[in-house]
Amino acid sequence: MTSKAHWENVYQSRAVDEVSWYRAHLDVSLKLIEGAAPDRSGAIIDVGGGEATLVDDLVTRGYGDVTVLDISQAAIDVAKARLGSSAASVHWIAGDITNVELAPARYDLWHDRAVFHFLTGAKDRAAYVAQVASAVKPGGHVIVATFGPGGPETCSGLDVVRYDARSLHGEFGPKFRLLNSVTELHETPWGTSQPFMYCFCRLE
Repeated sequence: MTSKAHWENVYQSRAVDEVSWYRAHLDVSLKLIEGAAPDRSGAIIDVGGGEATLVDDLVTRGYGDVTVLDISQAAIDVAKARLGSSAASVHWIAGDITNVELAPARYDLWHDRAVFHFLTGAKDRAAYVAQVASAVKPGGHVIVATFGPGGPETCSGLDVVRYDARSLHGEFGPKFRLLNSVTELHETPWGTSQPFMYCFCRLE
């Protein structure tokens, strides 16, 4: 299966709260976003946002320029249906983050919880970082969360790469100034724990 076919199958065959990364509210992400972008007019992109509720919370908090990107159209359709009429205020992009076309210097803040760790090849990781460097405005912020040390080695039938703060930031390089790192112990819907590592950077 291609990556797109794999994720379409995941989102078509499982309910929103039947995936391991589900949380009713992404509290760590929201805290970091509100600290980095107190001005609600800032442009935010949520990469791999899919069915996640982050977009709901951002819209509720008054953010007026939110983009959700996901490789799965099925995941996007679920989020749009859940938001109802509010979905019209959100920009939706179905595409693979390693090759989708994004407007340069478009975003004040880039958020990704649980996409980057699926990029097991160096070429895909380099393509991802190049996308961030191009699409985020100079001085903009980047939040990327992956499985941390001790996290699972696979997820949804795919291999993942686990990171500590140093190795995750090292993938992005000196153009990205590390401002903070946060460890979250995420509880899955079925009661197991998974460590997530968040790196919070500014693009210099």
